[in-house]
Amino acid sequence: MKDKIERLIRERIQRETEAKTRRHFIKQCATGMGGLALGSIFAGCGDFLKDEQSVKKSGFSDRDLNPLATLAPPFGPKVKNVIYLHMAGAPSQLEMFDYKPELQKLNNQECPQSLLEGKKFAFIRGTPKLLGPQAEFKREGESGNWVSDNLPHFKKVIDEVAFLKAVHTDQFNHGPAQLFMHTGSPRLGRPSIGSWVTYGLGSENQNLPGFVVLTSGGKTPDAGKSVWGSGFLPSVYQGVQCRSKGDPVLYIDDPDGISRNLKKKTIDAINTINKEEYARYADPEILARINQYEMAYRMQIAVPEVMNINDEPENIKQMYGVEPGKESFANNCLLARKLVEDGVRFVQLFDWGWDTHGTGRDTAVDIGLRNKCREVDRPMTALLLDLKQRGLLDETLVVWGGEFGRTPMQENREGKEMGFKGRDHHGDAFTMWMAGGGIKKGAVHGQTDDIGFSGVEGRVSVHDVHATVLHLLGFDHEQFTFDFQGRPFRLTDVEGEVINEILS
Repeated sequence: MKDKIERLIRERIQRETEAKTRRHFIKQCATGMGGLALGSIFAGCGDFLKDEQSVKKSGFSDRDLNPLATLAPPFGPKVKNVIYLHMAGAPSQLEMFDYKPELQKLNNQECPQSLLEGKKFAFIRGTPKLLGPQAEFKREGESGNWVSDNLPHFKKVIDEVAFLKAVHTDQFNHGPAQLFMHTGSPRLGRPSIGSWVTYGLGSENQNLPGFVVLTSGGKTPDAGKSVWGSGFLPSVYQGVQCRSKGDPVLYIDDPDGISRNLKKKTIDAINTINKEEYARYADPEILARINQYEMAYRMQIAVPEVMNINDEPENIKQMYGVEPGKESFANNCLLARKLVEDGVRFVQLFDWGWDTHGTGRDTAVDIGLRNKCREVDRPMTALLLDLKQRGLLDETLVVWGGEFGRTPMQENREGKEMGFKGRDHHGDAFTMWMAGGGIKKGAVHGQTDDIGFSGVEGRVSVHDVHATVLHLLGFDHEQFTFDFQGRPFRLTDVEGEVINEILS
């Protein structure tokens, strides 16, 4: 009896406390407001809400009903999809696109001190020697642009692309530089460019993610999965990593004995609990979780088909040089075409293994780099040709590049001459290229000095690259913002200008 009385006293005290405390008042308000929005959000989840008309009367937008609903950009876009090819580790522009005959004349001479003063390098110490180009260059195509013999296939499409020869970054270590290249900040916590695009435009295929990531080279980028994270945007907009080897997504198949109908009932039960949790806490991430369960359910049908390259015609497989059953850049390029063809908004390819310091054969610019070029040359050329022959290149933007470039000096780690030829990290000048809708074919913007150390004309920043990508998708990068922690954030931070010189 005494225990019951004490329990009643505790319950009374708790009720009085709840009625008086600010924390409980705010929680109840949040729950009430969340309850108003709750019904509208579940209308996009199939039969979770039967009375859809009552939801629409609540006044919420399609974005409330479905965060991946297709949206129109603020002004006329040139493209509607993006395929971003990132060479993780930073390829050497001096062995691929930025021809420097003067550097060849200065090969093995000591680097002038004027180039070293006040500069930071990852590994170079003391006075390194200049290293001439470790490849042969020729002018190709009607544009007469330079390309090295490391890329014999690429010359077929050189007239399709526009080069940026003087891109620069203030980051010289891989992790921060990759974050900067893909999120606009060298620090964790910002949304990736793919997340921004998916947030702004949604997806054209409700059975597939709006943002898909494919990796090759055996490892993920140094910055980890943050380079395709959603940062402070709802997590439904983060990149979904698929595999080109084995099941495209883990657990894509149901366990033995689990039918499709039973799986649906399971998701219904889980999301019933999620709805109750949202009613209590009004946490928007719960809404993202509900959408992700629904997307996963639909992906079980759509993903195996779109990620299957075995059914592609034999001539297409040969054009890309695919290896069914293996993880490869070639497979990923073909998958990228299939994904944008099926309405995926942003496809990100990361190919690891471009960090050519010269610490061994695999990282030498005259051996390892040449081998890496052979891995990507044919597939990335095939990707542009395939998109063009299908009429997709006019509505797709293809971007190629790394996180920074390489030095015109030979790396002398710890001040010692190394056994293989390598180049250190270099952010002062590197090459990127773009192709597709809205891009001026055969254009070249920017120029570096005689040895490729710094940009002397047409220097552009990472923010400028981002501004240009958003512009082609129909956004003003200065107006495309998301409110977080009391201020509007944007992909380009407080900088960035559209690179009009490469636009058609």
